[in-house]
Amino acid sequence: MGMSAIKKREEIASEYKWKLEDIYSDEQLWEEDFNAIKKLAQEVDGLKGTLSSSDTALLKVLQISDELGQKSEKIYVYARMRRDENNANPRYQALFDRAEGLSVQVGSITSFIVPEILSISTAALENFLQVNQALAVYRHSIEEIVRQKEHILSPEEERLLAMTADISMASGNIFTMLNNADIKFPLIKDESGNEMELTKGRYGGFMESSDRRVRQDAFTGLYDSYGRLINTLGASLSSSVKKDVFYARVRKYNSAREASLDQDNVPVEVYDRLIDSVHEHLDYMYRYMAIRKKLLKLDELHFYDIYTPLVPEYKMEIPYAKAQETLLNALQPLGAEYISRLREGFSAGWIDVYENEGKTSGAYSWGSYETNPYVLLNYDNKLDDMFTLAHEMGHSMHSWYSNHAQPFVYSHYSIFVAEVASTVNESLLIDYLLKNSQDKQEKIYLINHYLEQFRGTVYRQAMFAEYEKIIHEHSEKGEALTPEFLKQSYRDLNLLYYGPEIVIDEEIELEWARIPHFYSAFYVYKYATGFSTATALKEQIISEGQPAVERYLNFLKSGSSDYPINLLKNAGVDLLTPEPVTDALQYFGKLLDELEELLK
Repeated sequence: MGMSAIKKREEIASEYKWKLEDIYSDEQLWEEDFNAIKKLAQEVDGLKGTLSSSDTALLKVLQISDELGQKSEKIYVYARMRRDENNANPRYQALFDRAEGLSVQVGSITSFIVPEILSISTAALENFLQVNQALAVYRHSIEEIVRQKEHILSPEEERLLAMTADISMASGNIFTMLNNADIKFPLIKDESGNEMELTKGRYGGFMESSDRRVRQDAFTGLYDSYGRLINTLGASLSSSVKKDVFYARVRKYNSAREASLDQDNVPVEVYDRLIDSVHEHLDYMYRYMAIRKKLLKLDELHFYDIYTPLVPEYKMEIPYAKAQETLLNALQPLGAEYISRLREGFSAGWIDVYENEGKTSGAYSWGSYETNPYVLLNYDNKLDDMFTLAHEMGHSMHSWYSNHAQPFVYSHYSIFVAEVASTVNESLLIDYLLKNSQDKQEKIYLINHYLEQFRGTVYRQAMFAEYEKIIHEHSEKGEALTPEFLKQSYRDLNLLYYGPEIVIDEEIELEWARIPHFYSAFYVYKYATGFSTATALKEQIISEGQPAVERYLNFLKSGSSDYPINLLKNAGVDLLTPEPVTDALQYFGKLLDELEELLK
């Protein structure tokens, strides 16, 4: 598709656009909400210092703050989604700037609430909750605030810490600048021998090339560039780790990892168990690498060989209408109610389907408490696009159920569980496609698609998680994170995770130097637990039927009304046991068996 082929927004038929006028039928109403928020914010501001005086005073501030949150979210979401339709539209650039400015203001005005609640004694809070029925709904959110009380410092110390926020971002900012602005990559020759500048954006494409010379040149070219900056990149990662350790110690945690996991009230055992379970199933990864080596007919499998597709590009054309129909069939196991809700989403203007000039790229699911969810797509008739539709509608259905079942205070689900619903949909879709595929090449293509996703989300993220654990523990023992240590420990992990079938290229020792996630440590393990949880839930839904579906729909309705670990346990997945991750890894093994069978 040439650039000229991209349509203007007005050229796209209305049934393929989201209906944002359902949020505000008239933008005068947006202005009215904007002014109402300013008034409410002043009202909240006037309640500073009153929270401990009585149960009614506490209730009042919590209720107004909810109303404030609900309204600001709505005007923000509307303005941002309008801007996303066409980023060149000055009218919505301005609207979004105003919404953003106001939400920052609201955040700063309401910032006194948590510290004030913390200053009320536990006994007094309990008393408020006992005497005032209307406060009952806030019990979990108050407990969530009080739960971390021992890690909150005196007001003066908290003020000092707040002032360090800017400095604490230094290592991440330095990395971002090095990684996005200053690093220079060489020119390499593409498949037809044309000189092309290697960029981070093009690197992925080069790694999927069927021409091995191109892959190898891109690989060496990329890592040569990082290698030249290795001392600086080592120092920036090392500083980031020291920062994590500093905040954890100041807040009286045993380790940086414990401090990070405590945000979701997740015990460190969950992290360790993930890594242990993956270690116990590394033989599957080794087998997968062996199959890859055999299929690509290579004497040696290198790291620049692990992203190229196993089967010559299998072309699947999936028009949007076909993707919708396939999804309605694939998600049948979730029951009639889910399906009719999904059908409504398809027909009621939740989805903005096709690319248009100026439209934000990528895909997301978003919305606010008072509106239905909305999905932004840039649908292009590929298999991946159908999976994206399944994924984003998973998020949207989760939001729809939580918004309808929960009060505003618990309507937003936490990041820890966010990827579960989206991945359950993708898992059900792959199962359905495999069951109904008649074509051997298509089946191989589908299995390869899913195995790659699994490797990237479970094995690779677990390896990253283990690396974060190693470098933080090393630093916590008072040892220096030298470039040598960073390289060696990364090399050892690759050896462990990829096994005997792959040659550990020297370049791969530098991979840590280009991973932005390491600058927000102990985050990526959530991808691996989320994906495993979803796979385990999908297996239950298929094998148990109705009871598992009931549990799953209750999970979708639960928002953040309890801690993530408890919500998942009620759904039938206990992350305090090895089962969920083990079951998921065994499913990976089952797909490997199927692949080997097909390749005979």
